[in-house]
Amino acid sequence: MEFPSWSAATPIIWDDKIFIISPTMLESDDPGHRYERGHGDPGGQELILMAVSKSSGNIIWQQILDDNNALHRKQNDASPSPVTDGNYIWVVTGTGIVTALDLDGNKKWTRNLQKEFGAFGQNWGYASSPLLYHGKLIVEVLHGYKTDDPSYIVAFDAQNGNTLWRKERPTDALTESPDAYTTPVLMKYKGLNQIIISGGDYVTGHDPETGKELWRSAGLNPKKSEHFRIVGTPVTVNGVIYASSRKEPFLAIQAGGIGGRTDSRLLWKWEESGGPDVPSPICDGTYVYLVNDVGKITCLDAKSGALIWGPTATQKKSIVSASPILADGKLYILNESGITSVVQAGKEFKLLATNELDGSYTLASPSISASQIFIRTAERLYCIGEHGN
Repeated sequence: MEFPSWSAATPIIWDDKIFIISPTMLESDDPGHRYERGHGDPGGQELILMAVSKSSGNIIWQQILDDNNALHRKQNDASPSPVTDGNYIWVVTGTGIVTALDLDGNKKWTRNLQKEFGAFGQNWGYASSPLLYHGKLIVEVLHGYKTDDPSYIVAFDAQNGNTLWRKERPTDALTESPDAYTTPVLMKYKGLNQIIISGGDYVTGHDPETGKELWRSAGLNPKKSEHFRIVGTPVTVNGVIYASSRKEPFLAIQAGGIGGRTDSRLLWKWEESGGPDVPSPICDGTYVYLVNDVGKITCLDAKSGALIWGPTATQKKSIVSASPILADGKLYILNESGITSVVQAGKEFKLLATNELDGSYTLASPSISASQIFIRTAERLYCIGEHGN
């Protein structure tokens, strides 16, 4: 299906519905000026959530979320991905509008983060996706470059939108380094559920019932650089947190329990060149795969951090912003020109295929549902795989 505009939001899938956030189509006042999508083109003013039929590709409904979309250097205000539990969908826009909708597109409640808690202060715009956990919608706002307001984490009652808790997340990071574009992730450590937040020079663990910080670990920015914003979201496997910084170092941290600093829990770090900046890492429990911004992939041993192979180029002269996904023993790496490289996961590098779509500006990570892969470029949503699954 054709899209009205572009965004970095990953499509999410439930049964026969695909949910995607997007700006409306740009309507230029100057008929002689034509933007290339994603390059100077923010999209239209309105931000919409679309429900698309997984089986046919037809738009089932669309709902306006806000009308203040803007371009923030590389992204627009449709970057955060939505979440769903199969009964409702929750979405956060880059303008700070938090909305809950039912599966028919009817709005249930809305909140305005900037109006209620202060203006966003990231250098590159807001892009963190929400986390849904046991009836709570958890949102992080890590910023500091353009504001003196503190970073914070807030939890809303997913059913009615009431604020359950809001906790400041202090940092001594400098200048742009308080900014983060990461998403909260959930993990269990020694029977205790924790929210893991990465950015502002620290990785922290929080109690999802209260937002209280349980522990923090330094090391993301060992030289205390003033421009060390974090983009890649950490992954958690078997009680270990694998966290990106700005290319290097890449950290493996043993999660902490309750109580203060856990810097001693650093298991290993990767400090070689070629680490990821924008793409998030991925781990299958045995290996960690790092894809950097020019499409080179590195495979590390998950337990020791030892180099297994790489960095190896998957494409020529490519820029990668989408995060890789892992399915059926294969890694799918999508570059900004909509070219997908398929790499065999495991102890040896093997490039299985390279496939090109429409060549348009592509930032969103692919999604997998059954035997189908869904890829969102600036121009279209593609379904690739066996029909009817």
